[in-house]
Amino acid sequence: MSLKNLLPNYINGEWSASSATEFLDVVNPATAEVLTQVPLSPKSDVEVATTAAAVAFTSWRRTPPTQRVQYLFRLKFLLEEHLDELARTITWECGKTLTESKGELQRAIENVEVACGIPMLMQGYNLEDIARGIDEIMIRQPVGVTAIIAPFNFPGMIPFWFLPYAIACGNTCIIKPSEKVPLTMQKVFELLEKTGLPKGVVNLVNGAKEVVDAILEHPTIRAISFVGSSPVAQYVYSKGAAYGKRMQCQGGAKNPIIILPDADLAMTTRIAADSAFGCAGQRCLAASVAVTVGEARHTFTDAIASAAQTRVVGYGLDEGVQMGPVINPESKARIEGLIQKGANEGAKLLVDGRNSKISGYEQGNFIRPTILQNVDPSSEIARTEIFGPVLGLMHLETIEEAIALVNSGKWGNMACLFTSSGAAARQFRYEAEAGNIGINIGVAAPMAFFPFSGWKDSFYGDLHGQGRDAVEFFTQTKVVVERWPQEWSRQF
Repeated sequence: MSLKNLLPNYINGEWSASSATEFLDVVNPATAEVLTQVPLSPKSDVEVATTAAAVAFTSWRRTPPTQRVQYLFRLKFLLEEHLDELARTITWECGKTLTESKGELQRAIENVEVACGIPMLMQGYNLEDIARGIDEIMIRQPVGVTAIIAPFNFPGMIPFWFLPYAIACGNTCIIKPSEKVPLTMQKVFELLEKTGLPKGVVNLVNGAKEVVDAILEHPTIRAISFVGSSPVAQYVYSKGAAYGKRMQCQGGAKNPIIILPDADLAMTTRIAADSAFGCAGQRCLAASVAVTVGEARHTFTDAIASAAQTRVVGYGLDEGVQMGPVINPESKARIEGLIQKGANEGAKLLVDGRNSKISGYEQGNFIRPTILQNVDPSSEIARTEIFGPVLGLMHLETIEEAIALVNSGKWGNMACLFTSSGAAARQFRYEAEAGNIGINIGVAAPMAFFPFSGWKDSFYGDLHGQGRDAVEFFTQTKVVVERWPQEWSRQF
C-alpha cells in the first residue's frame, strides 16, 4: 500500500487540503511502515465544516425520511461491495486480524440497516380530545448540526453507532476520526460521496485536541457523540454540556467475567480467551478480570493459561493469526509497565507476554497474551483499565461474593457469567450493576437495534448509541396542542 500523500478533509461535498501546519505519521502497528500523514487541522477547518453543515441542514431536514434513507440503502450496498478493501485498511492501520476487521464492518452495516427504518422509528404519537375539541400531538424533529469524535480501536464500526441515525433523522454531521487511524474513514467517505448525498450533509475533519475543543465550543453544533477513555470522556462530556450541547460519551471499562463450577469448561475457556485477547484487548468490552467461583478455580486456571500460551500472534493479514499488535509503541510500553505493576503488587505472572518479537515483524508493537494470577481486588492494577491483552485472575467462594465484587467497581460497561444454572443466570443479570450483561457470552456487544449501554464511569450522558436511543438522541420532541372551533369552519 502506498499512501505517502497528506490526507485531505471532506467538507461541503469536496475533498480539500487542511490548512494545518502540523502533521502526524500514520503507522502500521505490525510493520512500523509509515502509511501516510494526517493533518492536525486547526479550529478554522472546523468552522468551515460547521458552516457547510449548517447551510445543508436547512434543506436536508425538509427532505422526507423516505428519501433520506435511500442514501443509506446505497451506502449499505457500497459497504458490502467494498468490505474486503475496508477490512484490509483497518488491519493496516489498526493492527487487528482481517477476520476481526470484517466482523467490525459487519456491525457497521447492521447499524445502517436499522437506521433505514427511520420512517417508523422517528414517528411521534397523538391523542384526540385531551379536552373537548382539543387535540395533542408529539412529533420528532432533527436537532441540527451534530458531531462524532471517534476512537482508534474500531475505526470502521464506532462512527456507525451514530452517523446513519444522525443523517436519517434529518441532521447534518461532522466526523473527526482518531488521528491514529484516519484511513478507514477516508475510504468510508469515498463511498458516502458515491451515494450522492447532498453537499454538507456529511463532513470529515482530521485532527487532534484542537479539533475536539473546536467542536465542543462551536455554538452551531448541537449534539456530540464520543467514544474513548473515561478521563477523556469525562472531559468531553463536561465541556460539551457546559456549552449547552447534547452529549453521549462512552468511556472505558474493567470488565469482569464470572466462572461458576458448573460452566462448560471448553466453551468457557475458548470464549474467555477470545474476549480477553481478541483485538489485542483493545476494546471496551474486553474481559479483563476472570473471577473463578469455588471448584472452577483449578480447572479454568490451567485451561486459560494454555489458551493464552498457544494463541497465534502476528500480522493480521497473515493466514492463521489470531491476535495482532497493540496500536503504537507508547501503548506497548504503558501495557508492559502495568503488567510489571501487577507483579509488584503481588500478582503472579502465570503467562508473561512481554518482550515479544514476531519473526519478520520485529519492529511491530506486539505483546503476547498475558495472565496475572491471584490479583488482589484492592490493588491498583485491579482498578486500572489496561486496554491490552492482559487478563487478571481472582477467586471467590460464592456467586454472591462475585456479584458484590462486580458492583464494587467504578466501571459498569460489561459483566459476564458462565454457568449452566438458570437460577444463577437470573440472579446475576438482575443484580449485576453493568449496562451490558453476558450469560455464557464473552463480549456482550448489543445488536444494532439495542442500545450500547454503559453504567457508572463507563458512560457519561443519558442516551446511548445505536437503536432507539440513537433516534431519541438525534431528535428533539415538539408537542402541539391545537383547537379548531366549529364556528370557524362554518365561515368557509
